[in-house]
Amino acid sequence: MDLLTVGRRIRHFRKARSLTLEDLGSRVGIAVSQLSLIENGRREPRLTQLESVAQALEVEIGELLVAEPPDPRAALEIELERAQQGALYTGLGLPRVQVSRALPQDVLESLTGLHRELMRRATESIATPEEARRANTELRLQQREQDHYHPEIEREALGLLAVVGHERGALTHHDVARMARHLGFEIIHVGDLPHSTRSVTDLRNGRIYLPPASIPGGHGLRALALQAMAHRVLGHREPASYAEFLLQRLQINYFAAACLMPEPASVQFLTDGKQRRDLAIEDFRDAFGVTHEAAGLRFMNLATTHLGLQVHFLRVGGDGAVQKAYENDGLPLPVDVSGSVEGQFVPRAWAARAAFARTSRTTEFHQITDTPAGTFWCSTQTGTTSSEEFSISVGVRFADSKWFRGRDTRVRGDASRPADAADGTGEELARRWAGYAWPSAKLHAHILSPLPAGTFPGVDDDEVHRFLEKHSAE
Repeated sequence: MDLLTVGRRIRHFRKARSLTLEDLGSRVGIAVSQLSLIENGRREPRLTQLESVAQALEVEIGELLVAEPPDPRAALEIELERAQQGALYTGLGLPRVQVSRALPQDVLESLTGLHRELMRRATESIATPEEARRANTELRLQQREQDHYHPEIEREALGLLAVVGHERGALTHHDVARMARHLGFEIIHVGDLPHSTRSVTDLRNGRIYLPPASIPGGHGLRALALQAMAHRVLGHREPASYAEFLLQRLQINYFAAACLMPEPASVQFLTDGKQRRDLAIEDFRDAFGVTHEAAGLRFMNLATTHLGLQVHFLRVGGDGAVQKAYENDGLPLPVDVSGSVEGQFVPRAWAARAAFARTSRTTEFHQITDTPAGTFWCSTQTGTTSSEEFSISVGVRFADSKWFRGRDTRVRGDASRPADAADGTGEELARRWAGYAWPSAKLHAHILSPLPAGTFPGVDDDEVHRFLEKHSAE
């Protein structure tokens, strides 16, 4: 329960009944000091105490547990309390203001306004590409330390799946809708989502807005709906930093994958494949009706903990630049001076780039690659979006390739030397054209633009609010 809101609702109903703390305390058998702590959100009441308080105030217990503040004044008091509890304010080392009914309304409004502006400026100052890259690098390294596995999220996903009785196979849109209803949400498809969003959740009216359902399938919409639900299931609050925003995004993606590919059924499927020495991401993908990228990431979540395999995952654009990369098998990912991998180019000899030269792309491409850190094996699948090509690679150290389909490939890439091409062609061409090449580079406009500094980085708050206002009236 939200202790601050519950406490303010108790106070609201007590005042409405013209009761003092002493009056209510004597009726329910709670010491005045304890009741005061409960009303100020500093002590969690037992259920029996709440029942007694509700009976004394002549209201249903559900009225005390409603998530909304009882009036505008209480909403401001709760906002100020939370702001003073946050890391941004406590880090300043300033004393806390006692939030009580004695605090004048204009002072309360001024203080909450100052805290909002303080948070806005702090968010604006950190929501830069440099901060984003730094936070993303730290998150990638943290995930490496825990083998990209989150048992607590696995448990939450299984708990929600139990509501609809889903255990294996492809999760249907119907079951996703049932899971949403269990959490108090209705899924609504609209054609005018704000440009900066993939989905919008209306917590007031219990709605999850998604893009129009595609025909046929619309499999990506299952993941979007599950990601939206994950914020509620995992108890997320508005992120206080860009690092927290990225962590929340990782967690909701993980939760969606854990629902689409439940841990018990996935581990059994992969274990059977390993025993047959026939592990294949494409089989894993097809068994659960997900994208190749989702299957590759999910395999990475489970492989080390359940199969004893250290792995790497890459999503690389058609230009050879890394869009997403994780590893715990020692693959020498290209990094910049900050340790970031996004935007760095992988060697041309890696399968992630070599796969683009294939004529037939309907099945996985397998390759053995020599690197300065040793020899690796991987499977790669290419795909396209409306604007670019990309490849998805999942691999292991060569010694572990014995468990996978395609282990007997004769395709081998040599990226063991720093010069990108083992035959020296790259160095030779560089010498030949030094001083004679002057390309007109394509400008990546996003490099010049800071991330919009909304409540959620990259999101236009005003556009979202106008969207919700429009649809809440329908």
